[in-house]
Amino acid sequence: MRPILKKLPKPIFPSLCRTTPRAAYYTQPSAAYFDLNRQSELAVSTTPTGISKEQRESLHKALRVDQAGEIAANWIYKGQLVVLGNDPTVGPLIQEMWRQEQKHLMVMDRLQVQHRVRPTVLTEVAKVAGFGLGAVTALMGKEAAMACTEAVETVIGEHYDDQLKEFELLPSEHPSIPLLRDVVREFRDDELEHLDIAVENFSQRAPVHALLSAVVGAGCKVAIEMCKRI
Repeated sequence: MRPILKKLPKPIFPSLCRTTPRAAYYTQPSAAYFDLNRQSELAVSTTPTGISKEQRESLHKALRVDQAGEIAANWIYKGQLVVLGNDPTVGPLIQEMWRQEQKHLMVMDRLQVQHRVRPTVLTEVAKVAGFGLGAVTALMGKEAAMACTEAVETVIGEHYDDQLKEFELLPSEHPSIPLLRDVVREFRDDELEHLDIAVENFSQRAPVHALLSAVVGAGCKVAIEMCKRI
């Protein structure tokens, strides 16, 4: 039985980071979730039924974490913008990265409904913690804000890489699985682009860069494990 999906809004195409041509956006895997002409396709409207309990649990844990991670990322950038939004150097960069994360979250919300995943109960915690992390590091300076982005995106890039390996074990017969792999691969590349942007904007010049990176990175890893289970 197909799940009942929420009514989808009109296609929304946020502005993109500098290395992604606008024309390419329309052919990216995630575009399937914004194209109203494709909403009846099995790949975007159904979840596989012929998988084992263990595979289903793995899929649900992955999407639960991804949704929570994108919520936190949105609030990190929101916190940074409150402090640095008017900065002529990093303000526009943070705004662009946030817009891309907004797109990520919209897709993850659709995937959560499509695959009938129970969201984490830590959603509000992710919002508060994300905003606090973004605002505090921004108050420490532009370099510290970029160091926060570098640390977060390093962990998320590695996390998406690990997920892609796990998803290779899922059967490809159902069209939602190949699409899911492609979407995760797309988002991984986006996050690694954010990492590059942070490094190019002097993240490694931040005071106590090594300590800040270690603390933020460790916090992200703990949050990932908690969201898998809760």
